[in-house]
Amino acid sequence: MTTGIRDYLQSRREAFVAELIGWTRLRSVAGLPEHEVDLVRSANWLAGTLREVRFPTVEVWETGGAPAVYAQWCEVPDAPTVLVYSHHDVRAAKDWQWEQTPPFEPALRDGYVYGRGVSDAKGQILAHVWGVRAHLAATGHPVPAVNLKLLVEGEEEIGSPHLEQLLEANRERLAADLVVFSDTLLWRAGHPAVCMSMRGVVGAHLEIYGPLRDVHSGAVSGPAPNPVVEMSRLLGKLHDEKGRVSLPGFYDTVVEPSERTRAQLAELPFTDHDWLTRSETRSIGGEQGYTVLERLWARPAVEIRESSAQEPYRTPEDHPAVRALAASMEEGFGRPAGRMGNAGGGPAELLARTLDVPLLFFGTGLPEDHWHDSDERTSVDVLLAGAATLAHLWPRLAAWKEQRLDT
Repeated sequence: MTTGIRDYLQSRREAFVAELIGWTRLRSVAGLPEHEVDLVRSANWLAGTLREVRFPTVEVWETGGAPAVYAQWCEVPDAPTVLVYSHHDVRAAKDWQWEQTPPFEPALRDGYVYGRGVSDAKGQILAHVWGVRAHLAATGHPVPAVNLKLLVEGEEEIGSPHLEQLLEANRERLAADLVVFSDTLLWRAGHPAVCMSMRGVVGAHLEIYGPLRDVHSGAVSGPAPNPVVEMSRLLGKLHDEKGRVSLPGFYDTVVEPSERTRAQLAELPFTDHDWLTRSETRSIGGEQGYTVLERLWARPAVEIRESSAQEPYRTPEDHPAVRALAASMEEGFGRPAGRMGNAGGGPAELLARTLDVPLLFFGTGLPEDHWHDSDERTSVDVLLAGAATLAHLWPRLAAWKEQRLDT
């Protein structure tokens, strides 16, 4: 079946790219009133595409904010039910900051599609769409091997403010045995890895008091307190000389990475030069005594940024779905899959807790894809390998039906 899936996807490479380019042209920017209609258009575009794939139930859900898309294909009573989560909204982008192409005029160059949202996360959603197409074509079956549900929201880039309410209101319709969370990264194009965790984000509100009002510097500069200077002094003390966070009690409940986790991360191909080249971060810092990948995925960090609070989540290490995904990635990418994590945040824990099911991460992004920055891109080869992975995953998960994916 591997050859049939690969041939099917390669023969439809141009159609895959055309769909991604067409969808990316819709400016589905989150959180800006002038783009509200674009988010509606984006949801309707996806809904129409899912109907073309023959999902029997496809709906656009109002949320109180940007619309979400729900689809359902549940026709195998004894098979497990899998809910796929992702998002169709994107970050704002300014034309003058992009060099390859304007952000909403996507272009294919040297095997990459450039445009806002092509990797985060419209390309990931289309990997699912084409994974279903390839799965049906390869098996010759009229329906997927598992019962599939899709929930693609439109507010992830602004912290998913209506998602919890949406999940609660539709808990019965969204019931599943497993959630597949598709808004994350791979390690390398040539070395896939199963993402096992999302670090999460805890926010803090800081207020610094200075003069009672805005005072002209010519009258008070020198003896008067300057809030910006005090804030800079405070932020400069957040880390000690060993890169550890200096906040009292910060590490009191931090769990050390297990030897198993450390060994798995050590197996990933890594050099400082490769990391600096792909991440474009210029230098390596952080907590001494841990490798770069341990600092990235297995240790906490303090950053200065704006963000909403999102709880961490870790997939149960020995869950059968992890083994199913690893085996499917090996078929889809043509080599064994390692283990990795995600350093950011997202609604993974919210989905797992609200629906009371385990969650599995699978995405097709890469660190060098420039998420949230100019010249965002995605590798067409990686997208097709991701679609092939998913085409292999559904029958493999169906084989675990007697275990019900709850071990």
